[in-house]
Amino acid sequence: MTSGSIPQAAQVVVATILVVAALSIASSVFAPVAFALFIIALVWPLQKALQRFLPRLLALAVSVVVMTVAFIYVGSLVVSAFGSVGRWIVSDAARFQTFYDQITTWLEGHGIAVAGAWSEAFSFSWMLRTAQTVTGRLNSTMSFWLVVLVYVFLGLLEVDDFGRKLQGMRNRAAGALLLHGSMLTAAKIRRYMLVRTLMSVITGVLVWLFARAVGLQLAEEWGFIAFSLNYIPFLGPLVATVFPTLFALTQFGSWQAVVAVFACLNLIQFVVGSYVEPRVAGSALSISPVTVLFSVFFWSYLWGVFGAFIGVPITIAFLTFCALHPSSLWLAEIFGSPQKDEQPAESAAITL
Repeated sequence: MTSGSIPQAAQVVVATILVVAALSIASSVFAPVAFALFIIALVWPLQKALQRFLPRLLALAVSVVVMTVAFIYVGSLVVSAFGSVGRWIVSDAARFQTFYDQITTWLEGHGIAVAGAWSEAFSFSWMLRTAQTVTGRLNSTMSFWLVVLVYVFLGLLEVDDFGRKLQGMRNRAAGALLLHGSMLTAAKIRRYMLVRTLMSVITGVLVWLFARAVGLQLAEEWGFIAFSLNYIPFLGPLVATVFPTLFALTQFGSWQAVVAVFACLNLIQFVVGSYVEPRVAGSALSISPVTVLFSVFFWSYLWGVFGAFIGVPITIAFLTFCALHPSSLWLAEIFGSPQKDEQPAESAAITL
């Protein structure tokens, strides 16, 4: 490395640190914008198709209504599934207490004292703090989605105008790169969500069938929980596997049955995620598993659950734009899979 490139590299590192700090500190500002852009990429084809035979504002209204109804419907199903599990825990608290006593006795018999730590951690004040935290999260979630909805509504109005502005930029190369990159990113995100939804449906159905076959209670709920959590790579399938395993431990009371349930659930997740999904998605969305895992952890650290959900689409957008410029192409080659149609903006044919 030459002496002149050292200050430049230092500037890049400092700028990256500042950007990450800004994204974390101002998460309430940037997270809704990122989520709104993600939704706009998914909803825009519907609005564009409706605008062919409907007025622009009416097409926008129909698109927003369809999007809102879809989110409310899926969200209600998710809440219902987790609510059913919670009610089942409350109604079967005696069995869980017995299971806890057995685990505590076994651990204390091996020199591990957990009763004191449990009583200190799970006191009335802890339950009160937990209830307050859940209430605060629900309020912040409602506020988050309200802001996202406003951004989506305004953003859908500006898509056509934004495309014309990019085409009319004095710097033709920059405008073409931004427009071409935006179109490629939106197309890849839609394909990613299509593949992810298909794999989530397959995973949910397989988990439901397996739970029904072994007699695990709440089979439908476990299937839908597996479907919904599968949208978060790595972390979601892990949670969707651990929860039914814990319930199987209290229901069957046999370590052999628990190991079999855990192994079969992991087998389902592995086959769908590592064998079926790569063949369905092809190479267009090929991202290193390490990059996917890093994206989930990095964006969940910055923005919580919303970051975990949107982390991979953000990485897809970043690598797509990197593949369009010669100076950043190496990033796309290392962490992604640049496609033949991802050419620099100077040679790309841009059409709306």
